[in-house]
Amino acid sequence: MSSLATLALVAAEFFKTGLFAVGGGLATLPFLYNMADKYPWFDRTQLADMIAVSESTPGPIGVNMSTYAGFNAGGIIGGIVSTCSLVLPSVIVIIIVAKFLDKFSENFYVKSAFYGLRPAVTALIAIASVEILKISILSLDTFFATGNPLFIFNLKSLIIFVPLVFVVFKWKPHPIFCIIGAAVLGIILKL
Repeated sequence: MSSLATLALVAAEFFKTGLFAVGGGLATLPFLYNMADKYPWFDRTQLADMIAVSESTPGPIGVNMSTYAGFNAGGIIGGIVSTCSLVLPSVIVIIIVAKFLDKFSENFYVKSAFYGLRPAVTALIAIASVEILKISILSLDTFFATGNPLFIFNLKSLIIFVPLVFVVFKWKPHPIFCIIGAAVLGIILKL
């Protein structure tokens, strides 16, 4: 596939993602999983790394992830195209909504539409969370290959996950400390 065709495909996929991933960056994850399955730009394992880097760097997670994926697909131009394509639907919608917001803010249908979007966004985020859990905590490939139930979980990841969950629920530290602590443990354990 030519680089121009790849860039057009990147633009179309990320425009679609930006248009339909209502609810923020984590709502883009189902679309990114679909892209990982359809295109050679990145795979599901790289997607888990993209999530980790996007969550720990400044900026919106969806934009960070689209830039990374676009860069993988088409270099610097691919990163720019994917980022602009992801953001463009929001810009268009914001301009339209701002023009009509005062007129329709109390409209029954508008309120009902937003009420209906809440469960859909929650479901998209829940699905993304389950996928992240499967990639980071479970070791299903090893389990299916060996049939040994001891290999269902990735023990190194559990060593980080279980104490981190305990610490977060008990002391509620600032997220930056959780990110730094998990990164240090990951380096020490060579995950």
